[in-house]
Amino acid sequence: MSHLPDLALMRQDATRIFQAGIAAADPYQAVKRHLAPEFFCGYSKVHLVAFGKAACSMAKAAQEIIPADKLAGQGIAVTNYENVINVDNVDVIGAAHPLPDIAGLNGAKIIAERVRNAQENELVLVLVSGGGSALIPYPAGEIALQEKISATDLLLASDATINQINCVRKHLSQLKGGGLVRMAAPAHVHALILSDVLGDDLSVIASGPTVADNSTYADAIEVFKAKGIWEQVPTNIRQHLEQGRLGNIAETPKPGDDIFKSTGYVLVGSNAISVNAMLEAAQNLGYEVELYSDHLCGEARTVGATLVDQCIKRPQNKPIALLAGGETTVTLKGKGRGGRNQEMALAFAIAAKQQGLTGNWVFLSGGTDGLDGPTDAAGGIVDQDTIKRMIQAGISPIELLENNDSYTALKTSGDLLITGATGTNVADLQILLIRPEL
Repeated sequence: MSHLPDLALMRQDATRIFQAGIAAADPYQAVKRHLAPEFFCGYSKVHLVAFGKAACSMAKAAQEIIPADKLAGQGIAVTNYENVINVDNVDVIGAAHPLPDIAGLNGAKIIAERVRNAQENELVLVLVSGGGSALIPYPAGEIALQEKISATDLLLASDATINQINCVRKHLSQLKGGGLVRMAAPAHVHALILSDVLGDDLSVIASGPTVADNSTYADAIEVFKAKGIWEQVPTNIRQHLEQGRLGNIAETPKPGDDIFKSTGYVLVGSNAISVNAMLEAAQNLGYEVELYSDHLCGEARTVGATLVDQCIKRPQNKPIALLAGGETTVTLKGKGRGGRNQEMALAFAIAAKQQGLTGNWVFLSGGTDGLDGPTDAAGGIVDQDTIKRMIQAGISPIELLENNDSYTALKTSGDLLITGATGTNVADLQILLIRPEL
């Protein structure tokens, strides 16, 4: 008996479950769920500020809810060029991501001007989403934008963690690390935050412009020294950090600072929220659901192979959905194209073939922003016949994986996951569906 109808149905199920995860992170609906006109009753004016990849959608929802007589002039939204859309009563600025540009700097200056103009008894409503850190660069002191970019490049090349990079960013910026709240005082600040960070550390998302910062200038200097790159850092940046360490430049606002007494926030979307939505969707489709990991990380191809190994060990006598969320990494060794989700999907398919994973199965790994690496795919969706299709097409899946060319492999087998840009970003989602063979 052919298993093709089962596989087609399972591929459809996997895609529907993935879309449920994306829908849960829809920035427009997330804002709608967490704001009501009554929220603004106690404020004389509302200043609307949005930045990040979801800035336009979030700003559109907010301006539809804020009473018209409360709006303090035009709102401001800074987003990446690909996500620019017109929004009523909002000035929208497109800027570069992941490397900042002059448009982002100009957008950051406008945000700073609007925020500084806010008065007591007024509200600054801040809509934060992933990518905000790069999109609103506002270097402190005498630091030039290109110098800040150079320092970030040094950190990226040294394999610094996101926490280390953010520690430095906060001490080179006027807006990050609570800087926006400091500018807004004595006005009230309320932030709606769409998290692209696993664990939802608010001080990391967009480098925490509306939350307190525990790190110091000394910590930022130590990051560079620990990586052995302190002497390569532009002179202006080294001088700024040293002056900060000596107490000649004010530190970032710390926990307990009075400026945060008039500040609130709500987490409106996150990877965890999307994973929960997928769990519910899979249950509704009749699968026995299991959370494999809500913090999936590590080398993408290793994670894919490990997942197969875990499946081999469990009984397969009922339809199962193993779900995960996270953000893996890829160590580039070859010259091919792809992204971490495509690489994980290809590695899973290869390992499943090598280890003899039985039953009808489908594995999907996708980025919630619809973009995986420098490609037009969100990720990959593979099944038990993927490797057979590749071999019949005359390609070697193992060779392509070794060349980091998962895009070519999955395109050849018809297993690319194409969604287009989704307008949101809460990291990656994984779905493995297994049905026993009848």
